[in-house]
Amino acid sequence: MLDKKNSEEIKTLREGGKILGQILREIAKDVKVGNTGKQLNAKAEELIKQAGGTPSFKNYHGFPDALCVSINEAVVHGIPTDKPFKEGDLVGIDLGMKYKGLYTDTAMTVPVGKISSESKQLLEVTKKSLEIAIQQLKVGGYISDIGKVIEKLVKPYNYGIVRDLAGHGVGRQVHEDPSVPNYDTGKKSVKIFDGMVIAIEPMLIMGGDWKVKTKNNGWDVISKDNSLTAHFEHSIAITKDGPIILTE
Repeated sequence: MLDKKNSEEIKTLREGGKILGQILREIAKDVKVGNTGKQLNAKAEELIKQAGGTPSFKNYHGFPDALCVSINEAVVHGIPTDKPFKEGDLVGIDLGMKYKGLYTDTAMTVPVGKISSESKQLLEVTKKSLEIAIQQLKVGGYISDIGKVIEKLVKPYNYGIVRDLAGHGVGRQVHEDPSVPNYDTGKKSVKIFDGMVIAIEPMLIMGGDWKVKTKNNGWDVISKDNSLTAHFEHSIAITKDGPIILTE
């Protein structure tokens, strides 16, 4: 079921989203050689608590932590561990928060120290995918416009675009309708309306294959070819005056 948020709800989502974006950027500063996912998770929980929010991922369908920490071949849903980050790693950090009864969600992939030119390009293209997708958001357009522009941008680089996972509606719940695919499905989907709130999250795989699998822990979703991955995400409200990036 598609849900419309009113102007007051969007205002609250912007307030919570802005805080969440600041928290994620603060956590990103600690993505350094020798630090661990568990350290980042502890910081995320503390900062969310200080802000008066609730970590929305913790205990969601049984996920044990506040922060998803997905390293290298892990695309999303990585469980934080005590394994130290090493030079050249790509660390995806994904965080959701409930604030004043409403939810936002944001993610980025952070390089550890010096990374290869290939890794740098993967991050740049994934981030650019999110930026151009947001530009498509206008009342009367279609959710399928998002996947079309992402695929057009990504195709020359021969990266795989994950198909088994997608962006989603957000606001009253952690995940809502509609599904927001990051590839061209070949057909028009849901029409975009004033008051729609969605999370767009392109997920790219360096090796070119879009297929993924889940690790034995039941959570970490990794590239099937074990090649490097990247993931960026914002929660966005669409209004008659254009898109508002809530988690900026």
